[in-house]
Parts: sequence; C-alpha cells; structure tokens
Amino acid sequence: MPSHVPLCQGRNHGQGFSFCNTQRCSPPYQEMVHIGFIHRVVLAFSSLAAIGVGQTPEVRFAWLSDTHIGSPTGAADLAAAVGEINAEREIQFVLLSGDITEFGSNRQLQLAKSILDSLRKPYHIIPGNHDTKWSESGGTAFPAIWGSEHFAFDAGEYRFIGIHQGPRMKMADGHWAPEDLRWVDSVLAAMPHNQPFFVVTHYPVDSSIANWYELLVRVKQYNLQAILVGHGHSNREENFEGVPAAMGRSSLRAGDSTGGYTVGRIHDDTLSLTEQRTMRPAGPVWLRIPLGPRAYPVSDPRWPRPDFSVNSQYPDVDTLGTFRSGHLIASSAAVGKGMAVVGDASGKVYGLSLESGKAGWVFHTSGPVYSSPAAAGASVVFGSADSSIYCLNLEDGSQLWRVRTGAPVVASPVVSKGIVYVGGGDGVFRALDLVSGEVVWEFSGIGGFVECTPLLYEGSVYFGAWDESFYALDARSGRLRWRWRSETPGILTSPAACRPVGAGGRVFIVAPDRKMTAFNARTGAVEWRSSAHQVRESLGASEDGKRILIRTIRDSILALSSSSPMPRSIWSVDAGFGYDINSAMLVEKGGVVFYGSKNGLLLALDSRTGRLLWKHRVGVAAIHTVTPLDARRILTTDFDGAVQLVVFQQKR
Repeated sequence: MPSHVPLCQGRNHGQGFSFCNTQRCSPPYQEMVHIGFIHRVVLAFSSLAAIGVGQTPEVRFAWLSDTHIGSPTGAADLAAAVGEINAEREIQFVLLSGDITEFGSNRQLQLAKSILDSLRKPYHIIPGNHDTKWSESGGTAFPAIWGSEHFAFDAGEYRFIGIHQGPRMKMADGHWAPEDLRWVDSVLAAMPHNQPFFVVTHYPVDSSIANWYELLVRVKQYNLQAILVGHGHSNREENFEGVPAAMGRSSLRAGDSTGGYTVGRIHDDTLSLTEQRTMRPAGPVWLRIPLGPRAYPVSDPRWPRPDFSVNSQYPDVDTLGTFRSGHLIASSAAVGKGMAVVGDASGKVYGLSLESGKAGWVFHTSGPVYSSPAAAGASVVFGSADSSIYCLNLEDGSQLWRVRTGAPVVASPVVSKGIVYVGGGDGVFRALDLVSGEVVWEFSGIGGFVECTPLLYEGSVYFGAWDESFYALDARSGRLRWRWRSETPGILTSPAACRPVGAGGRVFIVAPDRKMTAFNARTGAVEWRSSAHQVRESLGASEDGKRILIRTIRDSILALSSSSPMPRSIWSVDAGFGYDINSAMLVEKGGVVFYGSKNGLLLALDSRTGRLLWKHRVGVAAIHTVTPLDARRILTTDFDGAVQLVVFQQKR
C-alpha cells in the first residue's frame, strides 16, 4: 500500500492587520504521518541490512512528472511506468512533480489515483498548474484524495520537500501562496539545520513563478542539495541562483512509441539521473550533481528581483492602506455600506471598513472562497468551494441564507432587481431570490463547471462554461435562448474564464483560443469573429457602451467600436506591461480605464483617447479585476492575500 506523507499543516487566521497561529493535525494527517514513518523505518533497515552497518545507504527513487491523465495516452503511459517501477526492486520510493492530470477534474484525479495506487512503493505527490488552474473543486479534490498538496519525508540522511506553486483558479504565473510559504518555514524550522535536503516543485524556480525568490531565500539558508522540477517535459540541467537543479521528463510518449520516467540514485555523494523509457533498456546517466555541505549567498546583484521603480515615475499615486489575510486571494472585492468584502483560500470572508482598512467582521465557510462577492442593498452574496451559495448581512456579516448545491461553487454571482444569478460546479445555473434564497429557476443543461461572472443584458443572462460552450438564458424563466460552441475544439479553449460584456445589441467574449467574438445578443448569430489581436480572456466595456476594451497578451490595450459591423479600432496604446495572460477585466469608472496585470502592475488610461495616465506597482502577484470606488480610488486584491486601496492624489 502506498503512503502519502504530509506533515501537519499550520493555518494562520487573519484578523485585521494581526495574525495568530494555530496548529491543527486532523486524524487522517496523523494516520498518514504514522504510515509514512513505518515505511521509512522499514526502508532504512532493509537498506542497512543490504549494505552493512557503518556505510552510507544508497537511495534510489523513480521520478515521474507531467503525467497528464486525461490526455490521449496519459493513463496508458503512466500505467506502463508503474508496472516497470514495481518490477525494479532497488527503487525505494517514487516522486511525482505535478501536472498529474490534463484538466484537474475530479474524474481525472480519481483515475490517476487508481493507477498510482497499484504502485508497490511509497509515492509522494504534488499538483501542477494543470491540476489547480482548471479545478472544478476549487482545488479541494487534490488534498482530499492524497491527504495534502505538500510532502516532506526522509530517505537515508536526506529529506525531500515537495511544494506546489499553482496558480490556483486564475490564469497567471506560478505563485507561492502565503500559507504554503508558512508550511515551508515550519518544515525547515523542524529539521536539523545541516540536514541535506532536496526541494521538489513543478515550475522552474525562476521568474515563471511571480515570487520565485521567496522560496529561494528560505531554502538557501539551509543545506539544500538540489531542486527537482517538472513542467518542461524534458530532461534538462538547470541552475536557480546558484542552486543545482534538474528538470525531469514527462511520462508521456511525446511522439515516440513509449513513455518514460527518471531514475535517481544517490551514491558516493552524488545524485545521478538516468532516463528510463518504458519497454526499453535504461539509458546512460544524463546528469550528475555532486552532493555535500552547501553555503549559498542569499543575495547577489546579478540576480534579478521585481522592479518597483515605476512608482517613482508617478509620485501622485500612493497605496494608502493594505489588509493582508495571510492566505491566497483569487477573487475581487465587493463594496457597499462603507465595507469592502472579499474571500480567501482559507474559507474566510472579510468585511473590511473602507475608512480604517480593518476587518469589522469575519465569516467562516468550510471551503476556499474564489467567488467574487456581489453586494446589493444591505446584502452580499458569494459562492464557496464547500458547495454552497451564501448571503450575508453586509453590515455585520451574519448569515441571512445558505443554498447548498451539488458541487463546489467557484463562479461569481451578479444581482439584478432582487434576483441572484450564479453558475455552479454541478452543471446547474441558478436564479435565486435575494431576500429568501429560494430558487426562482434552474438551468441544468451545462456540461462543465461555471467559473465566470455572468452578464445580464437585454433580458438575458450570458455565461461560458468549461464544456466548450457559451450560453444565453432568458433572465426571467431560465429557458435556453441560444448556445454557441467554438470551431476550436478542446476543453481548455472554452470561453469560460472571461466575463462577457454587452453593448450596441451585441455580446462580446474573448477566449483562450486568442479570438474575439461578437454575437447578436438576441439570436446568438456570430456577427464577427477575429484573431487580428492576440487576446485572451480579458476585456471590458466603457461606461457609455460605445467602446469595447481589450488587453492583448503583450503590452497593448485597445478600444474597439461596439457598433461597427466589423472590428474597428478607436485607439490602441502600448501600455508596457509585457507578456500578460491574466483573466482580469478592464473596468472603467469616471472616464478612467483600470487594469491590473499578472505581475502586480496597476494601469490607468483615459477611456476616450487611450492616453496612459499613470502606473503603480502594488506587488508582484496577479491582480484580480479591480474595484474602483471612483476615478481616483481603486481597491485591488491579489494572490499574495493583499487588499489595497490605491489613490491618485495630484500633488502640487
């Protein structure tokens, strides 16, 4: 029986600007640690018996990565690798460094689990971006199936520490969540300072992770031997700021007739890596990493760090207040009654005073909250990965009602005329009475989970889902008015993450296939579909409805005419934000267009002309769709768990 060995996970609970620490270890975690300990003791004694007391035991492991269960050959390739690993008596354990599935669906995760459970070796597993970005469970299925998203265990004298970097639910760079970095801190603090260890993660530990340096600064203060990463699907020697590293191949066959994996051997103070293709003889050693005591410089001017110099170019812009929840935030804030409301990955929802920035109330759900709340009157509505839709009193955070659904709710609601419209993870789109929570109507013909905020426009509700489809329902009855499917096949190109916009009798979307589509709002007829601009999931509309705003994937923001029969540019500006795949919306308030990038850069542009007004960097992590209070005050939320009030105050 394989063991999955997470350490107990500390959780910090944010209250205002201060935090308290509590350690919780549930019975399943205790059992996992116990099982892992037994396996490690058995392995240690068997290794000593084989080589004799007094000699350093050899450590041999198999390393699997990027198995992509759900891709055409993923399951067969993994099963073949598992069969060969079982036949290798010298292999003591197995590492899996992420992208276990193609889409992160519950079905794919369960299939991966069933294949891996046929291993007759302990295995240790972390998710990759494919397991967390498109997760119908809001990221809850992976730790529920395997007990944790991390691992830490000893093999001989060495410790192996596995940590993932997301991104969770939103398209962006990788990112170490605050709670994951605290877990790393707890593991490092508990081990002997000179114990040699390896770090296993999915992304390379470089600028492909927004805050890559946060991990490096920590682990380089200890006896780190090397970092093992996946993601690139190929064998490659790496080096991360002086730390030896290796990228391991995918288990997929990649055009060849067989898949494969990596065999690691620690012997004579060296880590040797060999490629093993299934049904083929073992290949030669392709990388040797010498092991021994390490002493790394923690800083060096040659190593890049995020650049905040842009803030000095626009001194009229300041961050006046910051609230940190201590957990990843993957949604926007709602505003009403002098409060800002936002949820985080710990399942908490905070009511923050706009005046003081402190939490006036905190509401606890039982799952991560990735749904952006919607405020209406004295109420605020949101979904939770605990499979519920909640309505709270905006002023004190008390629960007014709760609707339980059949799956996690990661979509964001919209409220209009006393009705809440929100999609679910159970393939159902609901209209609920704002006062009572009673179901007004339900539409259950959806083939995938809903993630986006819907659009209410001209009597219909519009939304995409992770089933390759875009829907228009009658807002009063829930009857299907029309449905559209792209000619670009594949779940991952679904128009599901983009919030639609409506103007001039049309509905506009941009999808991961890099195309923009304009529909006749009433009939669903495609009026135009264009790949002239490299777009992806990010758009908006001017307040007067005359301009559709789009962000390209590199530097440019454009305004298109909402009434033109073909895409016609009104203005285009090089905003200088670099490469960006963030799914945040462009939002106009008081004639100013705001956008937050995947790397913490907030931009403001004149809506009529596109003239860049100012930039301000609030952090390094992805900014979600911002919440402007007016043309000069903007609330931002980001992956670092920060809620910030940015203010433009012209100084004389």
